[in-house]
Amino acid sequence: MNPIIDGYYADPEIRRYGDDYWLFATTSCARGQQVHFDAFHSRDLRQWVKVSHVLDISDFSWVHRALWAPSQFEWHGRYFVVFACNDIQSDQEQGGLGLAVADRPEGPYHDYLGHPLIGNFINGAQPIDPHVYVENDRVYLYYGGWQHCNLAQFNDDLTGFVPMADGSLFREITPAGYVEAPCMIHKDGTYYFMWSEGVWSAAGYQVVYAKAHALEGPFVAQAVILKGDERVAEAPGHHCVVQDPQSGEWQIIYHRRPVGETDSTKRILCMDRLRFDQDGNILPVVMS
Repeated sequence: MNPIIDGYYADPEIRRYGDDYWLFATTSCARGQQVHFDAFHSRDLRQWVKVSHVLDISDFSWVHRALWAPSQFEWHGRYFVVFACNDIQSDQEQGGLGLAVADRPEGPYHDYLGHPLIGNFINGAQPIDPHVYVENDRVYLYYGGWQHCNLAQFNDDLTGFVPMADGSLFREITPAGYVEAPCMIHKDGTYYFMWSEGVWSAAGYQVVYAKAHALEGPFVAQAVILKGDERVAEAPGHHCVVQDPQSGEWQIIYHRRPVGETDSTKRILCMDRLRFDQDGNILPVVMS
């Protein structure tokens, strides 16, 4: 039943820790009021328990507003969140991507570095919308707005980054049409890279995907897989994907707005099936 959570939230990221799913999200309101993150956990992806204020700007001396797009993950027994903050518009402003740490999934999360993880524009990418991808005991970061996406590999203690295979610390992997909100999954030997196109506050916001044989691409858009439906909702996007280990089914969790809603911050979190055809292509998502 959609929405899956009460209240206005956006930009979800989901992880499975043991038997529990943990969902972090942006508190969808005016940027000046986005000063904390809530989290939600579930055993069955249906009944969710809210944990309020798992991360708050009061623990970050350099953060003053606009917390959004948290991407949480476990590393060596501790729990981390990469997040966007301050909505910087140039290298002359302080902010960008922050990194927080906790001893438990529910936090509380504290400033890990004491400064931004990425605090400037690299390859034209505004430092927003992080998505962490873990594979083969390595931690990768996809991120970027303003129609540019970068890929970087963390060092082992997560204090910075190590060069990619081509020698770059930040490799631009932007596919044509990309705007923001990267997401990566790996299935049956194929990397599925997804992103959002359009303007988040407009009805036409949507999700597109590409396939590749390597996590750095190259990525060429295949198709739109999630778009508005005037009978259901508009502006669906900035999603995450999770697979149920028992059933093998894939789910897409995303935000959307009721049709005709004029307040762009009135976004809700929803979940629907993500299906693949026999050739491994992602089928269009039917919003429920």
